Amino acid sequence: MKLINTTEAVGHVICHDITRIVKDVAKETVFRKGHIVTEEDIPVLLSIGKDHLYIWEKTEGILHENEAAEILYEICKNEHMTPSEIKEGKIDILASIDGLFKADKKRLRQINSLGEIMIATRHGDFPVKKGDKLAGTRVIPLVIEEKKLNLAKEIAGKEPILQILPFVNKKAGIVTTGNEVFYGRIKDAFGPVIRDKLSEYSVEVLGQSIVNDDTDKITGAILTFIEEGADFIICTGGMSVDPDDTTPTAIKNTGAELISYGAPVLPGAMFLLSYYKGTIPVIGLPGCVMYSRRTIFDLVLPRIMANDRITNEDLANLGHGGLCLNCEVCTFPNCGFGK
Repeated sequence: MKLINTTEAVGHVICHDITRIVKDVAKETVFRKGHIVTEEDIPVLLSIGKDHLYIWEKTEGILHENEAAEILYEICKNEHMTPSEIKEGKIDILASIDGLFKADKKRLRQINSLGEIMIATRHGDFPVKKGDKLAGTRVIPLVIEEKKLNLAKEIAGKEPILQILPFVNKKAGIVTTGNEVFYGRIKDAFGPVIRDKLSEYSVEVLGQSIVNDDTDKITGAILTFIEEGADFIICTGGMSVDPDDTTPTAIKNTGAELISYGAPVLPGAMFLLSYYKGTIPVIGLPGCVMYSRRTIFDLVLPRIMANDRITNEDLANLGHGGLCLNCEVCTFPNCGFGK
């Protein structure tokens, strides 16, 4: 860049966006980067306090902020994202489909630690809608050394830092356990809640089996739904540590791989996650799902719907932010729960 008097800028190329702020009215871009200054522009520039201008002088190994922002966008995005127009050296990254947003926090932190570079994102592992803003990228100075962007590309590697995993159409089976429900002593309250949660996604409910506390019958009901083509199974009831709460044992008896019995989330501590033959989630939901507005189920369901395998480490990480504050006005997912 070269700094010159504005009165001498006619014919030169402006190297950054120039904005004008009108109090309580607007913030607008008066001139875009790349604009060639004309005689008529001079009074306008002077009226907004621009007595001097930086004009662009291309230098080997130095990138303009817009060029740098485009590089950052490329290392961030996957195929389900689109860029905004570059404005003041910043590109916003937008969702082009509904899906599960993922962010590689380790690589993101490494790149943001380089200095003069920033990538700001929303929280990962939460659902997004088409058109949602996912992230913003820019460099801090107007120009930056190209080698620093090359280092960012090296850290990023071949895989994008950000992803949207599309939601998949799925079939689900619901297995409700408990003598009290099976023998009609109380009315099932789980089924309507589960169906309401599933209605937020493209899920075909194959049915709901209500069985007593017989371990073999619970196991059989789970396997029957799997034989009928269920992509995941939701078990409700019998998830505590009482001797007659047999659902965890029944799930294990299917041969499913147990990932975790218990999660550091409230509401939702007695949650069970397993995978049958490595691909079919079989989950056990604690009683809190019946009466709490947001629980562990709200945190894992989007990932199940995007075929994003959940590990024991993933569940352990939920402990930081895993306490729902039961706010009078619920703003989930725009709150700290699960983050």
